[in-house]
Amino acid sequence: MAKKVVVIGGGAAGMIAAGQAAFVGAEVVLLEKMTRLGSKIAISGKGRCNLTNAGDISNFVSFYPGNGKFLYASLKEFGNEALIHFFQDYGVETKVERGGRVFPTADDSEVIVKALKKYLERACVKIRLNQAVKKVMIEDGKVTGVQLAVSDEVLPADAVIVATGGASYPGTGSTGDGYTLAEKAGHRIIKPLPALVPLKTLEKWPKELQGLTLKNTAASIWIDGKKQGEEFGEMLFTHFGLSGPIILTLSRIASKALDQKQKVELKINLKPALTSEQIDLRLQRDFLKYGNKQFKNALDDLLPQSMIPVMVALSEIDPEKVVNKVTKEERKRLCRLFQELVLHITATLGMATAIVTSGGVDAKQINPTTMESRLVKGLYFAGEVIDIDGVTGGYNLQAAFSTGYKAGKATARMS
Repeated sequence: MAKKVVVIGGGAAGMIAAGQAAFVGAEVVLLEKMTRLGSKIAISGKGRCNLTNAGDISNFVSFYPGNGKFLYASLKEFGNEALIHFFQDYGVETKVERGGRVFPTADDSEVIVKALKKYLERACVKIRLNQAVKKVMIEDGKVTGVQLAVSDEVLPADAVIVATGGASYPGTGSTGDGYTLAEKAGHRIIKPLPALVPLKTLEKWPKELQGLTLKNTAASIWIDGKKQGEEFGEMLFTHFGLSGPIILTLSRIASKALDQKQKVELKINLKPALTSEQIDLRLQRDFLKYGNKQFKNALDDLLPQSMIPVMVALSEIDPEKVVNKVTKEERKRLCRLFQELVLHITATLGMATAIVTSGGVDAKQINPTTMESRLVKGLYFAGEVIDIDGVTGGYNLQAAFSTGYKAGKATARMS
């Protein structure tokens, strides 16, 4: 007799899990509380869906600051190449962009959702939309089914996969439901915090630079005066503070520190390829070149136009001062600004704008080779509901697909 499997959550992890469980012989019901499947996939990658990364799969775990080692078995069984081939089988061609990011060639995340729906249809998965779950039913340490939230209907099950996502982008249905279900089942929840999220600054001058993107820039994060991380690449100034790839990567550290009421500073190095001596020499050359101009008109060769008034103000050098009257001490102060532009971080932009959640069901209470709970037989977890999170670049969706695949196959094999 076929095993009955209930999958809670119709996102990346839930859909792949439901299909795998069905393909290996289970009778599967997929429950989604929203009106459609794949809501978060649809908006991922700015609507283009960065589904994985083309890098060497053996190096992937280093891109997950949150429990990367937990993913070894899942990534080995269903890695980036397997995922790309999977979508090719369902008619989705892919392309690789900068940083190894993999996108569908159609530049439309809906092709990914459609492919997954086709996969579920082929696997004969029963899909029930608008169905939130109130409780996972457990007897004698073993799953027996789930109770639906609105009707109180009980669906019997030999196995239940919780793939409800984290708490980021709550508008897509990721409102932390899985944490409640897991906690009721006896699991420890590591406090969910926003990760890959823009940062708010105490200083107001970033608003003057709203929309300005800096490339080949270095940013470091300092917690209570100690450097805790550094990234090199692209960042963006916004009306509230900072965003862009390197800021999002560092935001995980900021988020945790802010939650602990620690002091968070971010230091920007505008010229990371140059030493302070080289910057000073460059300034001396430019000051010689523009010796008879006012200081405010002498930085065109070194900075984007919109950034010049901000740097002039921060340098505390009189903007009307003739360049050849700028003192050595003033020039040195300006030089330091190029290498250490300090901003005080007051908050993140919150869960509503976070790409991913840091925290979730304690990974130590889940068997990484099967995704089964170590506490309750027949209870499985997959995707962002687990305390795992990666950097930008396709790593988080890959983790969802890999753990979903692993959980789906494991449920149908359970004794």
